[in-house]
Amino acid sequence: MFEPAYLRLHKTGELAARARAAYQHLERCDLCAQHCGVNRHTTIQGAVCRTGARAVLASYGAHFGEEPPLVGRGGSGTIFFAWCNLRCVYCQNYEISQLGEGNEVEPEDLAAAMLRLQARGCHNINFVSPSHVVAPILAATLIAAQAGLRIPIVYNTGGYDSPEALALLDGVVDLYMPDMKYADAEIARQYSKARDYPAINRAAAQEMHRQVGDLQMDEWGIATRGLLVRHLLLPDDLAGTRETLRWLAHDISPRTYVNVMAQYRPRYHASHYPELNRTVTLRELLRAQQFAAELGLGINQ
Repeated sequence: MFEPAYLRLHKTGELAARARAAYQHLERCDLCAQHCGVNRHTTIQGAVCRTGARAVLASYGAHFGEEPPLVGRGGSGTIFFAWCNLRCVYCQNYEISQLGEGNEVEPEDLAAAMLRLQARGCHNINFVSPSHVVAPILAATLIAAQAGLRIPIVYNTGGYDSPEALALLDGVVDLYMPDMKYADAEIARQYSKARDYPAINRAAAQEMHRQVGDLQMDEWGIATRGLLVRHLLLPDDLAGTRETLRWLAHDISPRTYVNVMAQYRPRYHASHYPELNRTVTLRELLRAQQFAAELGLGINQ
């Protein structure tokens, strides 16, 4: 019978220790790859994520538009956090990630939402944009586990995650779903205000895969553990798609589940960048999917 990873840590008291440690990290925050060093218990000044010790909840609910192995019949139990540790100029959800629409909540509120999603029949708890709120996530998971949470946890991230955060999440997260946005560091700096994104992103993906391995599914095709990767196509291959897919196949696993996404739209400040001010063409999508298939990657089409 499937048992989520976090329950094993809860039984030994390690989950509670991880939550305490995460809040200590907030005193000089290194819980995302920005490593801003701000004491988030006392201020948000200088914090790239513009978030204190409490998470800002944008919304939660059963989501049927996620990857098929996460959705099944009951949906993925998505919890959307406001703010973000990236500043993507073309952000598709900028009202949440850049304008901070949402309400500040306590870990008890997050735990209650998790338990409601489980009661609705969702197959997992899917934390969206979680990198800057690892501490309240761990605290909420502890509370929810004590109250009967028994479904997998999905860490649905922009992929700019720190080794310190991933060490705290080891044995807590069942399913990692990072973005792999860029293959070129200068392009990442220009469009997402992230230094060394490819190197940091790839190191994070390797650590995630070390923790959970390739995607595993139950007899109904529902994901229970493993790595899923999202790659958003950008116009004129600004995302470096071929290089990223080749790296995944050679340096992670040729069995990596990859969602090659073509839903890019020129939103937020994209109109100020002529090279970003159009959608992705069908030809660009088909060429990317064909290349992924040639590499043997398990792609979601």
